[in-house]
Amino acid sequence: MNAVLFDFSGTLFRVESADAWLRGVMAGREAPLSESELAAAARALEAVGALPGGGDPARIPAELAGTWRVRDRSAALHRAAYTGLSRQVALPDPALHDALYERHMTPAAWAPYPDAPEVLRTLRGRGIPVGVVSNIGWDLRPVFREHGLDRYVDTYVLSFEHGVQKPDPRLFATACEALGADPRRTLMVGDNREADGGATALGCGVHFVDHLPVADRPAGLLPVLELVG
Repeated sequence: MNAVLFDFSGTLFRVESADAWLRGVMAGREAPLSESELAAAARALEAVGALPGGGDPARIPAELAGTWRVRDRSAALHRAAYTGLSRQVALPDPALHDALYERHMTPAAWAPYPDAPEVLRTLRGRGIPVGVVSNIGWDLRPVFREHGLDRYVDTYVLSFEHGVQKPDPRLFATACEALGADPRRTLMVGDNREADGGATALGCGVHFVDHLPVADRPAGLLPVLELVG
């Protein structure tokens, strides 16, 4: 392999828990929620899939179905989809739904998987270029910079910036072109077999990791170093 592409959420980074997400927004505000109410609201937000990167919703409301299918094609669609899910949960202030969306875009809401720095650093040391290919509705570059990993990424190909979302092979082709890499000698690493598996249409190799909390997946990325040789 002469290049590696990585997905973002659930692959290199994992978003905070729904409980931490809600508490992060409520911190510093007057607290209209008791401890039990806050915990219940966090569980409800998680159940409806309102936290981007936190897990897929069990059910998409009919009025959001169209938006949900193309949510990663623009910033506006992404926000509409996730705040629409969030608004299924009653919160004491309607402004909290937008505040929650803003919170999830901050570096503080994300943590790298334990082996991500080692894997990215080793690839850089071997001279293997790295791209991040993500279905997303906002600019994740500040997350990488804040956690000191931006130095190891050569290109970012984000769906909302191109109006195309995985598994469309055009997104992977854009990344390979930016890296000057032959897709047939490029490895795509991700957690979603449908979306990230789209790279196979170009002849890329694929390696899948489990979308687990950070503490539960300490070494899921390490096999990448063996696969690239």
